[in-house]
Amino acid sequence: MNKRTLIAGLAAACCLHVAAAGAQSWTPPAPEARCPSKWGAGDERGAANLVTAESVLAASKLIRSGEVIELGRVLAMDMPFFGTRRFDIHTKRTGGPAGSNKRYTNEELVVTELGQVGTQFDMFSHQSIDNKHYNCFETDQITSRNGFTKLGVDKIGAIYARGVLIDVAAAKGVDMLPISYEITVEDLQLALKKQGTTLKKGDAVLIHTGWGKLWSVDNAKYNSGCPGIGIAAAEWLAKQDPLLFGSDNFPVEVAPNPDKNISLPIHQLALSVYGIFLLENMKLDELAAKNVHEFAFVVQPLKIKGGTGSTVAPIAIR
Repeated sequence: MNKRTLIAGLAAACCLHVAAAGAQSWTPPAPEARCPSKWGAGDERGAANLVTAESVLAASKLIRSGEVIELGRVLAMDMPFFGTRRFDIHTKRTGGPAGSNKRYTNEELVVTELGQVGTQFDMFSHQSIDNKHYNCFETDQITSRNGFTKLGVDKIGAIYARGVLIDVAAAKGVDMLPISYEITVEDLQLALKKQGTTLKKGDAVLIHTGWGKLWSVDNAKYNSGCPGIGIAAAEWLAKQDPLLFGSDNFPVEVAPNPDKNISLPIHQLALSVYGIFLLENMKLDELAAKNVHEFAFVVQPLKIKGGTGSTVAPIAIR
């Protein structure tokens, strides 16, 4: 590394930390200000309503080469876990030899929070504002011992949409944004401008921070905090009518929040206020390395009846 490159890198890092200082606080809107949702009282699907035959056909036209890029992480016992979550896999020999052909069979027992490990899709039942979820469904009225009776991830089905990668790290000239850097509206707009990309209604918006480079390399640092979108950026994105926000970090949003008095507000803002899904722990380095900013995006949550989310394996096709 030459002296000029070193100085430029230090200057970029300095600017990133200075920008993060202008954090915005947030107070959740009152129930009457957010309910009913724009899709009507009683709606459980939120932004999934944006997936239509027309939007699927439009997204399919983005496929030019047929190249498939995987965006999901491998589920393993050594991956990062948030809090007390776990993923334990136990191999079982379940039969054999059977028949003259001596057929043997093997299976596995997996003990895990199936909806909240690895690359995961957050459903509206996962978060609430003072026990009121999306469309003001009340927690006590929609829970049972066997899952949620409303807002279960099984209600979503297949998602096929236009995907857009917003490479904020590249726009800032770094491989990885600093820990707890708050991505601003200006950061998003700068990245989109540099890429020559615009957002459209119903997009799956994926944000590359570079933080995913730490996955299964330095799990302690990965979980200690992360760069991500702040409140103003999330509000701006929500106004573009996206299908979901995704990122290569554990909460999509900046963590910890610069305002120490609030806890993961973008989770509430997206899931409880706007009915927009979150897609966490994504593998976005290949998309970023290949400068793929627009593609057909495909994901389908597992049909876990009443589930708060789902481990998923999304793909980009270009």
